[in-house]
Amino acid sequence: MFDIISQSGTRIKTGVALVVGLLLVGFIDSFFLTWLLFGGLMLIALYEAMNLFDIDDDKIYIYAIAIWLIAYLYPKPEDLVFIIGIIFASVLAYTKEFNQKLFLPLLYPIASYLFLLSLYISFGMNSLLWLLVVVAGADVGAYFVGKSFGSTPFCATSPNKTLEGVFGGIATAAVLGVTFSLDSVGFWSALIISIIVAIASVFGDLFESYLKREADVKDSGDILPGHGGILDRTDGYLFGGIVMLVLLRFVA
Repeated sequence: MFDIISQSGTRIKTGVALVVGLLLVGFIDSFFLTWLLFGGLMLIALYEAMNLFDIDDDKIYIYAIAIWLIAYLYPKPEDLVFIIGIIFASVLAYTKEFNQKLFLPLLYPIASYLFLLSLYISFGMNSLLWLLVVVAGADVGAYFVGKSFGSTPFCATSPNKTLEGVFGGIATAAVLGVTFSLDSVGFWSALIISIIVAIASVFGDLFESYLKREADVKDSGDILPGHGGILDRTDGYLFGGIVMLVLLRFVA
């Protein structure tokens, strides 16, 4: 175990710095600051996604900034995904020259960040803390359990991920998730939500691994030492945040 920790020094230091920064934002709990943080992360993630999708069309950044500015004023930001989707489809139908591949970054990662912002608007900073704990627990638990006991491959898309690690991560996320869940959510609902969100985060990570394998790159970027790019660090949240918002609206 200590060998694993020593070999992962840079990764752990970067992870700790990220967590501290996010906790500081959470402590301040300012809508503007949260909106600004998510917007900055979205643009970096969008740049990385454009490279993974092999798309060279700067118009998407104009659309992304415009939709994010509108999201500052609109109470349900996730609705805007469908509006911009309609705009894309309309331009495509009218001009027949619109880059159809731009639908891909609209869905990943723009839509996911709109859902994360909506999660904050609808359920407050504590819901983001819950999401952070669940996804981080799933990631860290899978990493250490997989490194220590993993032997069964999970799937071909991510050869380093083991079945033991996945189950260890989900179990870790479930325990931590119940501890940090919203006060308005009962124990069993919190447990079920934590498990489902953890599973979603696993497949968020898997999807990004798939994109990287298709693009033949190791990381989505290099902005985070030991972690790669923003997508490498937030892939689980981009799936998990959507699932958590949907489940909370069902039970809360």
